[in-house]
Amino acid sequence: MSTSPPGDDEDTDPGLARARTSLAWTRTALSFAAVGGVVLKHDLVPGLIILTGAPVVWQLGRLAHHRPGRLRLVTITIVVVALVALVVTLTEKLSKHLTIDRPRSYSQAST
Repeated sequence: MSTSPPGDDEDTDPGLARARTSLAWTRTALSFAAVGGVVLKHDLVPGLIILTGAPVVWQLGRLAHHRPGRLRLVTITIVVVALVALVVTLTEKLSKHLTIDRPRSYSQAST
């Protein structure tokens, strides 16, 4: 027999599931920030893109769990982040592939 009043099942949180979920979103946002900082040292644009994802991820984790459309918003955000990562990767690979090497002069070749 339950001691909580009827209809209060939503308010009970066995095992602090909401707190753990919130912490997981925060860890994910911190991971985005850390990876963005590392990438920023090597490449400006991809690093900034990843860094801007950190507050977006953190804010997604703070949305109300029963808010209508929350799942759709999370799904759209994941797809957008994946597409941006794909575009940045392909652009980087393509730019490295299309880079034209200048022929070295005779004096540089002999040294």
